[in-house]
Amino acid sequence: MYFYPVATPIKKKAPVKRSSPVKKANPPKKRKSSSGLPIQVKFVIAIIILVLLSPFYYGYVIKSFSSGWRWVRDFGKDQHYHTYASYNIPIPDQYSIHGIDVSSYQGKIDWQKVKNMEEDDVHISFAYIKATEGILQVDPYFQRNWREAAKQGLVCGAYHYFRPKLNSKLQAYFFLQTVNIEKGDLPMVVDIERLDGVTPAKMREELQSFLSEIEARTGSKPIIYSGLKFYEDNLQGHFDSYSLWIAHYYHPELDTSKTTSWKFWQHSDKAKVNGINHVVDFDVFSGDSVAFKKMLIQ
Repeated sequence: MYFYPVATPIKKKAPVKRSSPVKKANPPKKRKSSSGLPIQVKFVIAIIILVLLSPFYYGYVIKSFSSGWRWVRDFGKDQHYHTYASYNIPIPDQYSIHGIDVSSYQGKIDWQKVKNMEEDDVHISFAYIKATEGILQVDPYFQRNWREAAKQGLVCGAYHYFRPKLNSKLQAYFFLQTVNIEKGDLPMVVDIERLDGVTPAKMREELQSFLSEIEARTGSKPIIYSGLKFYEDNLQGHFDSYSLWIAHYYHPELDTSKTTSWKFWQHSDKAKVNGINHVVDFDVFSGDSVAFKKMLIQ
């Protein structure tokens, strides 16, 4: 009997399940504000708004605009002689120590406002104050100015308006009786601007007598104040051992000989200063702060 071989049934393998591809996680979306802008953008906008609303920002803008306009207005002029809007005058900016000189003409002065005034680092550091004239006249505002200016920390000095036709020693005594100078004050000044009907030689004789009397009684050399023209015509070459205070207005430089020993330059008589209701003379000192301190009464 013949048997045919029976084929063994082939087992089918279970189909292999393919795993689904791994999806990459999407980066987190930036949170948006209710206005649709990212928070970072909104933050930057808020900072800009705060800056624009800040008074410091507007102060900076105004100051920059004023400085820029000043340079435009002064274009073509001396680079060291710019107009300062608050003082209403051009000021030679190569000097660092500025001051004023006053008399009863300026009336009652608010010295705190004077002290606090400043523009581009130009502020008032010293004040020369008229004390006397001739042998009888005391400036009616001298005592108040002398007291109140010093209270505000201004360095003060006193000046006497000299009258050549009057006795020079009596004028010196009168000046010294009115002014009590102390350590830290500026040297005393004699203001000589006119001949008063006497000859130049007689004026110089009387002036020298006055200067010698002041120096003998105080131990300090006084300073001579005069206008440039009067100095050149009547004083130049005769008082070379004395320091000078020269009036010469509306020029970028004091036009004197390099050998002229000037300490102060009155460069304007039209300055406007806070706390003073009238125009006032504006001055600069020729040296730095070290030289200024050395010149004070010791």
